[in-house]
Formats: sequence, structure tokens, C-alpha cells
Amino acid sequence: MYKPMTGVRVLEVAQFTFVPAAGAVLAEWGAEVVKIEHAERGDGQRGLTTVLGVDAISEGSSFSPIFDAPNRGKRSVGLALERPEARAVFEDLVRNSDVFMTNFLPPARAKLGIELEDVRAINPDIIYVRGSGYGQRGEESDMGGYDMSAFWARAGGAAGATPPGADRLAPMPAGAYGDNQGGMTIAGGVAAALFARQATGETSVVDVSLLGVGAWASQFTVNLAMMAGGPPPRPPAPRHGSARNPLVGSYRTSDDRWLLLSMVQPGPYWHGFCDLIGRPELATDERFDTVQKLMANASAAGEIIAEVLATRPYDEWIAAFEGFKGPWASVQDAWGVANDPALRANGLVGAFEDAEGVRREMIASPVQFDGTPAEVSRGPLFAEHTDEVLAELGYSDERLLELKIAGAIT
Repeated sequence: MYKPMTGVRVLEVAQFTFVPAAGAVLAEWGAEVVKIEHAERGDGQRGLTTVLGVDAISEGSSFSPIFDAPNRGKRSVGLALERPEARAVFEDLVRNSDVFMTNFLPPARAKLGIELEDVRAINPDIIYVRGSGYGQRGEESDMGGYDMSAFWARAGGAAGATPPGADRLAPMPAGAYGDNQGGMTIAGGVAAALFARQATGETSVVDVSLLGVGAWASQFTVNLAMMAGGPPPRPPAPRHGSARNPLVGSYRTSDDRWLLLSMVQPGPYWHGFCDLIGRPELATDERFDTVQKLMANASAAGEIIAEVLATRPYDEWIAAFEGFKGPWASVQDAWGVANDPALRANGLVGAFEDAEGVRREMIASPVQFDGTPAEVSRGPLFAEHTDEVLAELGYSDERLLELKIAGAIT
């Protein structure tokens, strides 16, 4: 398959998901990504055995979706950046790289000697990438942030997803929800920086914050707020459908599952929808027989639709809606998404073998080139490639042994 990043070398000093997810995307696009992990502890995400109340590691296996997903396709080097003996190794890796990526906070970057000026002193042409919670300027530039705080809570997503009067804040829909979106954003920034370097010879510093990604995701409402000079109003939502359109909104089936209608222009679909649900007379009902009347009486129409859709189970409605041209969607849980026929038909669920040779599957990165799905692969075992990567840089077996004895590498 065509991999546009083939030949690009990325050096990653990052933990958890936000910046590592960018490395995973770049690896699926063909880049050679070397991940530096702490020589003793490794990436902190390796130590998470349970997440959101469920097991994060497959029993009897090294496979951990929360680690393998943002670290797929990389090579792992165990390097003790805090030790003087490791400095020469780090500098050799920097010299051999096109891109350096980190999500370490400024004090840690300064302590480890991996700040912009440190890295550029070694390789002036390298693209330097910083992922942060709240950006590189301002009073909070030294403050850490996870996606649940910087992306979800601070950037408007949580407030927007929480209904008025709720007794608890809406949680993120999934773990690493903002981290993965941020990682894709970083990957796009890296691609642009590489293009610019190729075209102009000038290198770049790429900065992406979780707050910025979250604000971008929420910009529809945030931009309205800035225009209005305050938070836009949230009119009371009807129980079914929307205030002006019964063909927009969620409806419950008889087995307590959901369908989501999104026909923002109801006129072209109203007659066909009424036939589909077995109520053709609604299309000529004097309350709903024009688009204007349908919008004026949306609440009444929504109540009728809700009653009808509540009479049959989810699977029956899915079969009934097949081939219907109006925009709608089934509301799927994680298992439903994993088995979504469109995702699988388009190669967006990829299979691979884990370190023990067991067949696994993960979601592939969503960008495809020339109609070819990305090749999904496992993440590296801790320090799995230290000897291999350093041997490629010219390190002898004797020198590798000396560095191991000194505690510089694993």
C-alpha cells in the first residue's frame, strides 16, 4: 500500500495517549517511529491494568488495547534520559530524526535537556512538536492536563453534553476521547510542517493543546457565544424530536435501544418516512401535510413517531430502515461499533498478531490513501528494540553492554 510518510523518522518522548496517538498515526502512514521509554518504568500507561472499571490487559498476554492502540507500529528504546551516560545515545537518535515529539511539561523538558533549544542544537533541521494541556504561553503553560480536564471540561464539551437540570456532569463518551482527536490533529500538523520544510527548507515548531483541540471541536457553539456576547440560550428540548422538526432527534425502541433521525430538511423525506413506519395517513394529516405545518406541529408529530417506534424492537427497525434515503443512524455501543458493517467494509477495523501470536483487532486510523486501508500492527514490548535501533546507529555489542551496566539503556 502507498504510505506517504515512508522515509520520515520520528523520535517520540511521550507518555499515555495524547502525543503517542500522533506517533501511531504517523507510523500507519509509513513513518519510522522510535519511542523512548524510561529505562526502568517505561511509559506510565503500561502500568494501567484497569480503566473505567474494566480490564485493560488481555489475561495471559502482553496485549493491552489502551497501550497498543496509541503505540502501534513503533519501536521501543529504553533510555534513562536523566543519566549522563545516556546523553550521547539521545543525541545520536536526534541527529537521525526528522521529527521530535513530546508531551513532557516545561520543567521536565528542561531537566532532561529536551527543550527546543537543546534538540535544535543537535539537529537544527528537526521539526519540534509539543503537545500540552493548555498551550505554551500564559500562566498555565506549566500545568498538566488530561483530556477529561483540558479537552472535555474546560473546552465546553462537558457542559454542552449535560442537559439542563442534570444532577451530574456528562462524562466523556469514551476513554482517551480527546487524546485521540488531539493525536490526529498533531499528525496533520506534522505533515504540514514536513511539507513546508520540503518546499522552503525552513523547519517548524508545532504546538497543539488539548484545550485548543476541544475548543475547535466545540467551536459551533463557542462562536455563537462570541457573536452574542454570552452563552447562547438552550431552549427546552421536546421529549421527542426537535422543537421544529420531528425528523431530527432520538427515539427509543421497544427493547430500550435508540434510533437517531437527522433529516434536517424534512420535506423530501416525510412521505417516505410515514410509509416506512406504517402510518402513511400522517403525510396527509392536515396538521402535517406541508413542511410549514409539520414544523409548526413538530411536538405532536414527534409524540406520534415516538409511540410508533416504541412498538417494535431495534433489530426490526434496523431492517425496516434499510435502503431508506433519509439520514438516520442506529445508536451503537462499543461492541456495535466494533462490528459495524460499514467500518469493516472500508477496512477501518484492522487485524494483526500480538507479541504472543494471537490474532487481535483494533480500529485503524481513519485516513486512507488511494483507497487502501491502513495496516494495523501491535505496539512494542517495553524496550523491545533498544539493541536493534542502536545497532543501526553503529553501536557495537560491547558498547551496548557498557551502557546497560551503567543503567543508561534497557
